[in-house]
Amino acid sequence: MMKRIGILTSGGDCQGLNAAIRGVAKGLYQEFGKDVEIYGIKDGYKGLIFGEYKLMKPNDFSGILTLGGTLLGTSRQPFKTMRVIDENSVDKVKGMKDNYKKMKLDCLVILGGNGTQKTANLLREEGLNVIHLPKTIDNDIWGTDITFGFHSAVEIATNVIDCIHTTATSHGRVFIVEVMGHKVGWLTLSAGIAGGADVILLPEIPYDIDKVAKCLNDRIKAGKKFSILAVAEGAISKQEAALSKKERKKARENFPHPSIVYRIAEELAGKVDNEIRVCVPGHFQRGGSPCAYDRVLCTRLGATAARYIKEKTFGVMVGMVNGQCVPVPLQDVAGKLKSVPVDCDEIKAARQIGISFGD
Repeated sequence: MMKRIGILTSGGDCQGLNAAIRGVAKGLYQEFGKDVEIYGIKDGYKGLIFGEYKLMKPNDFSGILTLGGTLLGTSRQPFKTMRVIDENSVDKVKGMKDNYKKMKLDCLVILGGNGTQKTANLLREEGLNVIHLPKTIDNDIWGTDITFGFHSAVEIATNVIDCIHTTATSHGRVFIVEVMGHKVGWLTLSAGIAGGADVILLPEIPYDIDKVAKCLNDRIKAGKKFSILAVAEGAISKQEAALSKKERKKARENFPHPSIVYRIAEELAGKVDNEIRVCVPGHFQRGGSPCAYDRVLCTRLGATAARYIKEKTFGVMVGMVNGQCVPVPLQDVAGKLKSVPVDCDEIKAARQIGISFGD
């Protein structure tokens, strides 16, 4: 009997999406041979809502292992509005269910991060067979040790810090590098350690600007000509941490600065003798080819998803736990955020070699 499988990529793009799509497809062809049809759904959940999809051929999955981005396209569809009938009278949940049935799918494979996962769990609750593959450069998905895209982004962010070292050294400046990560600091922590940053500021550890300044001035007194700060987009001061989430959001809306690093630069300007410069690599961190680690990880996750389809193991995320691919029930992890533990080994090691977290 012919198996019909849908695949979509949702949320922010990152390295490894095409490699994971390839892993799923090649795994399915190995499991079912000619008795499988794979439908590529365009632009994430938007394509599923409005019925934008196409039947894929084996050749569509060739030559994409090293390509960044996603050949299916992606979009952001906020989970909190999924059950809301919009101004055009579009019932998004009904649309997704109807198109799933129209394609006569046996399973929908969904590649995405936290918001994507919550909608995947919603579809499971609605009776659809789904499997989720954990994608995000933030590495913040609960129930898996690692997400694909993370290591590739670490490589890029580390390279940025590496390159900043030479100009910082030459001019004797303080450089503040903004690394992606609104809610968690895994990417900033890894890139900061790997790039030899002197200060690392994370959302999980509220900073005191005076302690950051003291660290920088102590380096100057010790004869160090330059300093580098790796700062997460979502880094917060101790004053902000004392506010409620609503108050903090309102305060950020009135921000006179493009992002947190510009505010930190302004605050440090009167406290540190060095010239201060800001570097924001932004979406560079999401782009380019996946690193070798992510290519292997995506292949393993994709192949495992194909096996789960054969075994009819649905309603799960393919997690990587202790080096093994395991089925993680979506209802156990959807909506949970994996933050950096403030006493984790990485932070302990960083403190032991003199890296400041501004606290």
